[in-house]
Amino acid sequence: MPDITTLNHLAEILGVDLNHFSDSFKSIEAEMKPIEPIKKQSDEFPSSTKSKKPSWDMSKLNLVDSDFSGLKNLHEKFSSANMQRCLFIGSNMSGLLLNSNNIVDCDFTDSDISNSQIQRSNLSNNIFKNCSLKETEFSKSNVGDSDLSDTDFTKTIFKSGNFGKNIIGNAKWNNTSFTEMGIQDIIFEGRLEDCHFENCAFYGVTFQNAMLVNTFFKNNKKFKRVQFINCKVDKMTFAFLKNNQANLAGITIIDRQG
Repeated sequence: MPDITTLNHLAEILGVDLNHFSDSFKSIEAEMKPIEPIKKQSDEFPSSTKSKKPSWDMSKLNLVDSDFSGLKNLHEKFSSANMQRCLFIGSNMSGLLLNSNNIVDCDFTDSDISNSQIQRSNLSNNIFKNCSLKETEFSKSNVGDSDLSDTDFTKTIFKSGNFGKNIIGNAKWNNTSFTEMGIQDIIFEGRLEDCHFENCAFYGVTFQNAMLVNTFFKNNKKFKRVQFINCKVDKMTFAFLKNNQANLAGITIIDRQG
């Protein structure tokens, strides 16, 4: 650092005042600040570079003798999986999506399978006792030889498939629809309200000790062969049955409130 005398001489020679040197030294001092250490990659990118936990995917697997009982959030990827003798007892499977699945000899007792989509799948010889299938849609699927007793079918949709040889005692049928379905060897009991049967083929179907309220029947095949044993229907349902040329023996007309 020059002393004041030297600075005065330099100012005279260069034709500047002393403030010129003061500003120059400040800029030099700033340029000579120590270099900051390089940040670690983890400090610079605290979260974006961390790998996310991969979600599990059971699609296209052979699941045999597997036990998923009591598990929650089993609504992820099971599509195209072959499931045999698997246990899903008391499981939460709400929002399940199945496509092209083969499900045989599995037990879903007490499970929640509501709001699900089941497409182009075969479900045979399974147990769905006391399950919730509310607002679930079965499309182009076969549901057969299964125990569906005490199951809730509220707003369930069956479309373009088969529903046959199932046990459905004490099931809840409310706003349930069957469209373009083959319905075979089934006994409907209990109360059916706001239900819908359209363009279905009936083989060996019986309505027994049943109450049908505001239930819609249209363009169904083989309907003359459907048996009604000790059934009660409201006037609207009776009109639909008569239009389908149903055998009305065993049917009593009641007020809707009955």
